[in-house]
Amino acid sequence: MSDATADSGRRRFLAITTVAVGGAGLAAASIPFIKSWNPTLRVKAAGLPIEVNISKLEPGQMIRVEWRGKPIWVVRRTPAMLAALGKHDERLRDPDSQEPQQPKYATNATRSIKPEIFIAVGICTHLGCSPTYVRDGFSDEMDGVEAGFFCPCHASGFDMAGRVFQGQPAPLNLVIPPHRYLDDNRVLIGVDEETG
Repeated sequence: MSDATADSGRRRFLAITTVAVGGAGLAAASIPFIKSWNPTLRVKAAGLPIEVNISKLEPGQMIRVEWRGKPIWVVRRTPAMLAALGKHDERLRDPDSQEPQQPKYATNATRSIKPEIFIAVGICTHLGCSPTYVRDGFSDEMDGVEAGFFCPCHASGFDMAGRVFQGQPAPLNLVIPPHRYLDDNRVLIGVDEETG
């Protein structure tokens, strides 16, 4: 075997080895870069459904939770609150919830699956403020209506089904998030009710 053939063989071996080591290094260096494109655990968790225990929720009481960075209200409406819902429809901008602010299964008079439980995104549809729950004395803001949600920023008022009153700056009813009941004491917010 001549020296030229031996040198050619070594060069080929070194070239292949260099390409292989360089490729492996490039692949190893690419892994962290590619992983940085994936959402973090915190981001993934922000979009996941949340389970809310409503077993201790008293009539008239509201609890606040967070889903996707938004405040979610869960209110156990009293029988009086439910009875009052139909008494002011003529004063509402969208009493029949024609605008798509809720899932189909919540397009009803109570805007809910279970009439006594009201679940809504607690953000005013005007400029994104967070209205205040007024359990008693809402009639100071909306004459003849005992309970509701009042946005102090620009004076928008919503009834106990999250429907906006006419003449208010808010253009739409409050948003009803997708949700379903796991049982009588637990609701899963962020997942639609199973339709059979």
